[in-house]
Amino acid sequence: MPCAPKLKPRNPETENKVDVLRFSNTAEIDLDHLRSVLHRSPTRSEFLAEDGAAGELTPASVLFPIVLRADGPTVLFTQRTDDLRDHPGQISFPGGRVEPEDRSPAHTALREAKEEIGLSPAPVEIIGYLPEYRTGTGFRVTPVVAILTPPFALRPDPREVANIFEVPLAFLLDSANHQQHSAFYRGKQRQYVAMPYGEYFIWGATAGIIATLARAFAA
Repeated sequence: MPCAPKLKPRNPETENKVDVLRFSNTAEIDLDHLRSVLHRSPTRSEFLAEDGAAGELTPASVLFPIVLRADGPTVLFTQRTDDLRDHPGQISFPGGRVEPEDRSPAHTALREAKEEIGLSPAPVEIIGYLPEYRTGTGFRVTPVVAILTPPFALRPDPREVANIFEVPLAFLLDSANHQQHSAFYRGKQRQYVAMPYGEYFIWGATAGIIATLARAFAA
């Protein structure tokens, strides 16, 4: 699989600020239409599966956070540290595996977001769910789509999060920005989608979940 880009060094003076990347071709996004294409509750009857997703999969949940910025909605991402066991250095949504005390996929996503980036549930409005995403690395992930209304404070956990940044939602929903790649992995040639943006290489399950929303939005 492709290597993740080199992480930017941490700066203690700016580590709680979010890098909002700019997109020259900004476009208005119909948030009412966005809400309409989402499931009202988590569903397992619909799912997308990566190559190699089989057997007993570990339940997990991620928060798909759409930030209402003045110049257009963005999506908030984290970049994982290089020393994590699972997906080191990759771009991801806040989230993780379901714990026994979690009451729902939304509870998992919000708990993980609090632990990873210090996001309080107060500015978060959950607006729906995408189909379950089953990964070739052994997880079945429920994407929880939410609206974040600024201002909000973030405090990333330095053990897990190397960087926090935002990408315009219009860029991510534009299929022209979705690239198809292939790589030899675990004895097989596998296909995956990627959405490079500046120095960031968004791919894997994160890009697959975004592509799911983009297809639903465009339908």
